[in-house]
Amino acid sequence: MTEIRVPTLGESVTEATIGKWFKKAGDAVAVDEPLVELETDKVTIEVPAPSAGTLSEIVAKDGETVAVGALLGQISEGAAPVKATAPAAQPAAAAPASAAAVSPVPAQKSPPPDAPLAPSVRKLSAESGVDASTVPGSGKDGRVTKGDMLAAIEKAASTATPVNQPAAAVQVRAPSPADDAAREERVKMTRLRQTIARRLKEVQNTAAMLTTFNEVDMTGVMTLRTHYKEVFEKKHGVKLGFMGFFTKACVQALKDIPAANAEIDGTDLIYKNYYHIGIAVGTDKGLVVPVVRDCDRKSIAEIEKSIADYGRRARDGQLKIDEMQGGTFTITNGGIYGSLMSTPILNAPQAGILGMHKIQERPMAIAGKVEIRPMMYLALSYDHRVIDGKDAVTFLVRVKESLEDPARLVLDL
Repeated sequence: MTEIRVPTLGESVTEATIGKWFKKAGDAVAVDEPLVELETDKVTIEVPAPSAGTLSEIVAKDGETVAVGALLGQISEGAAPVKATAPAAQPAAAAPASAAAVSPVPAQKSPPPDAPLAPSVRKLSAESGVDASTVPGSGKDGRVTKGDMLAAIEKAASTATPVNQPAAAVQVRAPSPADDAAREERVKMTRLRQTIARRLKEVQNTAAMLTTFNEVDMTGVMTLRTHYKEVFEKKHGVKLGFMGFFTKACVQALKDIPAANAEIDGTDLIYKNYYHIGIAVGTDKGLVVPVVRDCDRKSIAEIEKSIADYGRRARDGQLKIDEMQGGTFTITNGGIYGSLMSTPILNAPQAGILGMHKIQERPMAIAGKVEIRPMMYLALSYDHRVIDGKDAVTFLVRVKESLEDPARLVLDL
């Protein structure tokens, strides 16, 4: 008998939710064949079969929350067993008794009075105000699973809260008129979307977040890019974009302003002498931030290759958890969607995030004359507990200087 267990999910990820099983109990499986899909806070992963045989038991069902190392199911050696059938000579009168003898009992079970609740269930109960003891459980011995709690919270949210009851901690909306309700579609938030919502709100509640702005004349970078893009792509096999320039410019600024590359740990400040830059990527399932490590040691070509690879795999849902951890600073580009100005939200526990925007031609005063220049607004959101206003402004000025004179990036100025 071979056990199927939850694999190590990566740094700081201790649990996952069963998304769906690809096989049913009794199905034959091959080595490395995907068996079950796990949803974590960051990515969705598939657990392959550790050996060939028959999936004899499924321990963790769809929707349940499981910890790292938890038993998911078991595989027995050999082909699937043939189901036994009742003998034809058995009297018909015995059938009811036989059926009663093999009828499933677990559905009738209730959890022991002192049965502990799973941490995820306790947390959902505290956050939503829904009493877990009132929720019918579908887990082992009738225990309440995270899926049961989410279903109960959704049900509570779809009905009006009685006046004599306290409002739940979760956001609850009043029911829509019947005509409107018939044209609405209710879709459960994915685990990734729930995590995005929770983390962004936590940042606003925790950090002293502030945004400062500047603008950059992109003439220098655009001229350089136009002149070398064909040679660059031919040599390195990747297109020369803007992200490589911005990443290197941020690294230069982070070296000058160490506070922008720091984070708070209790009453300490941790200054990081390495430069792991997170690049925000939008996908169909939500925003993910893969991390390009040691950008101070990488060339623009190496950075562009990494970003292109991460972007492609992010959209295909193939990023690994460790590829989205350990970032020290983040860059997000709303300009690809047409955004002219925005205030990005910090990627905790980082102290700073740079927002890029749309390049737009505007009339600018150059040496006493009005010229049309390709301009981009830059936004730096920062944690004022870590970074002072002077340092934040200086950081953006350093980025602006590097981009308006790209030779600085080559000469490390």
